[in-house]
Amino acid sequence: MITLWIDNKQYKAAEGQSILQVALDNGIDIPHLCYHEKLSSYGGCRLCQVEVTKDNRTILTTSCTYPVIDGIIVQTETPRVIKARRFIMELLLSLAPQAPKIKALAKEMGAIGTRFTPNTGDNCIKCGLCVRACEELVGAHAITFTHRGAQRIVEPPFEEAKNCIGCGTCVQICPTGCINIEDRGMERKIDKWKKTLKMKACKRCGRPFISFAEITFIMNKAKNPPSENWFEYCSDCR
Repeated sequence: MITLWIDNKQYKAAEGQSILQVALDNGIDIPHLCYHEKLSSYGGCRLCQVEVTKDNRTILTTSCTYPVIDGIIVQTETPRVIKARRFIMELLLSLAPQAPKIKALAKEMGAIGTRFTPNTGDNCIKCGLCVRACEELVGAHAITFTHRGAQRIVEPPFEEAKNCIGCGTCVQICPTGCINIEDRGMERKIDKWKKTLKMKACKRCGRPFISFAEITFIMNKAKNPPSENWFEYCSDCR
């Protein structure tokens, strides 16, 4: 086990954990948006910054990407940390000025407004959660980051969402609600990916509940795929 200090208290951690994981496991609140316990750490939102002292040298770093090391000292609420987080929060407010979660978090952190010009785009903060979820949880690899710097956006590779199966994982994990999914009759539309999928209706209640693309994906990927009859009924009727 590894011993470290967080806010002047000693904690034990397992090798391979990040500072953020140890903090959250012990009830220490460090704000974060791009971290998810089931996904690889990305450090994109920069909100989880802390001060880490190692070998008499103190740095400001993202706690989700910094692995625990024996003897390090972590401070989560120093003036330097608070100032850095508020600055990042202003940037996020400019990217997603209408997102309820962003506005609530900004208010909590004391970032009432932003000095940056608000973005009139789609509220995407480039946190990468949807990209990592699609790759690591679903395995569809339907979306990715394209371009660089301020022009960086999330979109399907080569602007063609041929791998999207319409599962809605990206919609559920997005912290700003910038990805919308809509079922229209026997079709499911995800406008952000410019994707329309044909849906299968439940044999009992008639409600469309899964896309044919997702059925094919499951049947091809599963080590022990269910029988074809499994997809005849929705979860309620099954």
